[in-house]
Amino acid sequence: AAAAAGGRFSLGLSGGSLVGILARDLPAAAAGPAAPARWLVAFCDERLVPPEHPESTAGAYKVS
Repeated sequence: AAAAAGGRFSLGLSGGSLVGILARDLPAAAAGPAAPARWLVAFCDERLVPPEHPESTAGAYKVS
């Protein structure tokens, strides 16, 4: 609804099993009026590691 009204859509991503679910389902959800041009995506990660580290949430999404 926010995207359709010209607003910004914010999404905080965690890791774990959510990575696989979103990698599978998020591309289809991002089509049409929910196109990600106005999305603000943040990685909610309690670990301070570089993206290449095996425990990095951002790295896990990049690989998926």
